[in-house]
Amino acid sequence: MLQITDARERLLVRLADAGLRIASAWRPRRTRPDGPAVTRILVLRLERIGDLMMSLPALHAIRTHAPGADIDLVVGSWNAPLARLIAGVTSVDTMDAPWLSRGRGGDTLSALARRAWQWRARRYDVAINLEGDIRSNILLGLSGARWKAGFGMAGGGPLLDQIVAFDPGDHSAAGGVRAVDAVFGIAPPAAAYAAGRREAASSLPRAGIVLPPAALAEADALLGVAGPATPSRVLVGIHVGAGRAIKEWPVARLSGVAARLAAERDATIVLTGSDDDRPAADALRARLPGLVRVINLVGRLDLPGLSAVLSRLALLITPDTGPMHLAAVLGTPLVAIFGPSSPERWGPLSTMCRVVRVDLPCSPCNRIRTPPARCQGHTPDCLNAVSVDDVYRAADDMLAGAAHEVR
Repeated sequence: MLQITDARERLLVRLADAGLRIASAWRPRRTRPDGPAVTRILVLRLERIGDLMMSLPALHAIRTHAPGADIDLVVGSWNAPLARLIAGVTSVDTMDAPWLSRGRGGDTLSALARRAWQWRARRYDVAINLEGDIRSNILLGLSGARWKAGFGMAGGGPLLDQIVAFDPGDHSAAGGVRAVDAVFGIAPPAAAYAAGRREAASSLPRAGIVLPPAALAEADALLGVAGPATPSRVLVGIHVGAGRAIKEWPVARLSGVAARLAAERDATIVLTGSDDDRPAADALRARLPGLVRVINLVGRLDLPGLSAVLSRLALLITPDTGPMHLAAVLGTPLVAIFGPSSPERWGPLSTMCRVVRVDLPCSPCNRIRTPPARCQGHTPDCLNAVSVDDVYRAADDMLAGAAHEVR
């Protein structure tokens, strides 16, 4: 069943799938290669930072099932510096899909097709698409891999040799591991996924991130520390943006939490975010009392640098965004503010985390790319109902070492 919200888009994908089914009918039936025979593997994860981080359990599973194979990972260029830090990946290639580039243009469709056709020279045994999208499944179909696998819930299934069943109850990370296990003919125990809940997904083994010593040294210099934060120097990060307005908590409330942590925990506030978040960071800083210690790193860090800074924090307060997932992977304690997206599907893979959200009949709607009309142009109700007290209490509990329970 197609998991596409827009009715018109769903119809177009159904028609495209029908055409692909006819066009691919001539293909000879293939046999899935045995694990020991797999020596070269192509993996597609073209999306954003969080999606890449939620793929680390799948990449670990690939390396476990094929310990001697080359693993070539294809990501958007925005993720390349981070992808190169993932342990166990042999090489990183880039491909900027225009539907994911968020205003950066991206590659043309013909350029994408040419790049995908060039993968044939590498003679992949297995190609796995960790995202369900008809366009990336078409790219996978052009790869010439002996065995192509992925999800078909957003089209392109007829181009795959193995369509992995999509379960909307899965956490994204658990779904990726299930796809890899299926490719290698492994039937894991059901308890490994526990219906894909975030708590179970957080316990899945995952590929690690290896931080460069130079990035760690630069982070220490920026933060004025000689290593991870200590009780005498509490560094609390606040990530300002969320990439999409629909997931952003008001700056006035972020500043309210920051001011209380500075006053009651003597915290130094570390602001992180992208270039686009500079106005919001400036507005947040302007609302804070003058005596609050603030280190503003918004727009100043590349991904390795951001990773190093996050690893030095005592706590990160963040909306549902890529750096939230990055901090979770690095073991940084988190307070994650969720609104329209489901933490059960996209929550941070961390046991050192408090997810703060409210239950509303319409939330989580998971309509991030196409929000309901009544939620556009302002903070949606599901985020507006989260108070400064809610987030401060969660942050205070985390700093006090309280039990890390999901709210």
